Amino acid sequence: MLLSLESVTTYYGQMRILEGISLNVAEGEMVCLLGGNASGKSTTLKTILGIVRPRTGQVLLDGEDVTQWQVPQRISAGLAIVPENRRLFGQMTVRENLELGAVLRGGEKLDDDFDRVHTLFPRLLERRGQLAGTLSGGEQQMVAMGRALMSRPRLLLMDEPSMGLSPALVQQNFQIIKDIHATGVSVLMVEQNATMALSIANRGYVLSTGEIVLDGPASELLQSEDLKRAYLGR
Repeated sequence: MLLSLESVTTYYGQMRILEGISLNVAEGEMVCLLGGNASGKSTTLKTILGIVRPRTGQVLLDGEDVTQWQVPQRISAGLAIVPENRRLFGQMTVRENLELGAVLRGGEKLDDDFDRVHTLFPRLLERRGQLAGTLSGGEQQMVAMGRALMSRPRLLLMDEPSMGLSPALVQQNFQIIKDIHATGVSVLMVEQNATMALSIANRGYVLSTGEIVLDGPASELLQSEDLKRAYLGR
C-alpha cells in the first residue's frame, strides 16, 4: 500500500481533531476525503505530510513507518501537496514558483519537468514571466498544481481544489486532476464538492467531527443515502 493511516488520533493543544482514523491509498488510485467544515479533512493532510504529528497511531509509506519523519523527508519520499487557497509567492514569477517545487531535488535539470507542466497547463508557458499574484484564480490554481508536480510526486495531496473557482473553472480543474492521475500519479483529494470528487475518484472516505463514518467505492457512495446523512450531519 502506498499510503496508510492506522488508528491516527491528532490534537491541536488539548483539542482532539482526529479520532482513530484509518485510511489507505494504493499505487495508482484516486481517493477522495469528504466532509463538512471543521470535520478534520485538512488536518488529515497535514498529518500525512508531517506538519502535524499524531498523538497516537501511525503514518505508513510503502509499509514503512514515517510518523516521526520531517516534512522534507516525506516530500523526498514522493509526497506533494496542492494547499488550500494555493499559497503562492505572489511577488515571484510563475517560473520561480514552479522551480520551488523542485527545490529538494538539488541541482537536477528541470527541462523535462517544465515540459510536463506546460503540456498540462499551456497557459503557464505564456505566463512564465508574470508575477504569480497578478494571475486569475484559475491560473493560480494551475501554478499550485504545477509546483507540486515539479517534485515528481508519487502521491499528490490536494486540499479543496475547487475552492474559490467559478463553476466552469471547477469543471476544468477536475478534468486536469483526471489528466494528472492518468499519468500515473496517485491522488488523495480533500473536497467539499462531494458529487464532483466522487465522479472522478476510485474510492471515498467521509469524515465527521474527526472520525471516518463512511467509506467505499466512489460509485456506491454517489448513490448512498448514508453519505447524504453523514455529509449533511442529519
